[in-house]
Amino acid sequence: MEQLEPEQLFVSVNEDTNSIAVIIKHLSGNMLSRWTDFLTTDGEKEWRNRDSEFEETITTKDELMAVWNKGWDCFFNAVNNLTPEQLETIIYIRNEGHTVIEAINRQLAHYPYHIGQIVFYAKMLKHGEWTSLSIPKNKSNSYNADKFSKEKSIRNFTDDELNRLK
Repeated sequence: MEQLEPEQLFVSVNEDTNSIAVIIKHLSGNMLSRWTDFLTTDGEKEWRNRDSEFEETITTKDELMAVWNKGWDCFFNAVNNLTPEQLETIIYIRNEGHTVIEAINRQLAHYPYHIGQIVFYAKMLKHGEWTSLSIPKNKSNSYNADKFSKEKSIRNFTDDELNRLK
């Protein structure tokens, strides 16, 4: 989203395509519904209006980023506060029982689907001016050479990216 002009976040190429803003609004609505009081209430909250998540009501990038962050904050606060014993607790989404770990896995299938849509759409909107979020085309050999030049260690593949951003 940082690579796009603010107005590009609101582009919809046809009636059947959601803009990036609408996808973000939907993701946030889902996260707020699923993760607010999720251990004690159904994941599909009565106050959620899912259909309205697909209406273009956000008009600025700042407002959009606030919606994006609100959803992720809700998700991470819920997950980060879990204890190992709670992972087997049964919770409900639309009256369907899931262990907490199953509910997390369910959402970890849903969120990347929409994030992939966002990335794909953003790349199309940039018209080739895209900075890769992974290994750029024709850079696999140099990427692997760099990785294999280092000692084996236990770390996450995102560590390099996090260090680059600091």
